[in-house]
Amino acid sequence: MTRIQPEDFDDADDAFEPLTAEQVRELRKHQPLLSVWRVVMAQVLVGLLVASVVWWVSGRMSAVYSAAYGALAVILPAALFARGLTSPVASVNAGAAVFGFFLWEMVKIGLTVAMLFAAPRLVNDLSWPAMLAGLVVTMKVYWVALGLRRVFYPISPT
Repeated sequence: MTRIQPEDFDDADDAFEPLTAEQVRELRKHQPLLSVWRVVMAQVLVGLLVASVVWWVSGRMSAVYSAAYGALAVILPAALFARGLTSPVASVNAGAAVFGFFLWEMVKIGLTVAMLFAAPRLVNDLSWPAMLAGLVVTMKVYWVALGLRRVFYPISPT
């Protein structure tokens, strides 16, 4: 078995230089932050689109309600998560931000699971495939938003 010798990292501290204020402004100009509220709004639009497609394909209002409820099971927890992350308490210090992130993520997951368990009681004539379609497609908006951010805000070579 060949062993790889560890490199000498004593010079690593010398190579790191923090960004200046001008460099940070330039970086933000080329890579603006993606608002979590824009992602939630994109999820609302995609949820409406999925419900419309389900209505067009099936013609059954119960399937439309099921798809809309599936989308809502993603949108409501995501909006609550966004509200928790953008509250003034979340930005007090780094520890509060990390704790808040994990707390609101657990709240988001718990609310989603609770909404899915409540679905058969709340939606008359529930269509599980339509609800899961609304849920999954709306949930994928996170990845689409991340991918589109790279398309609209490409990394500058400078």
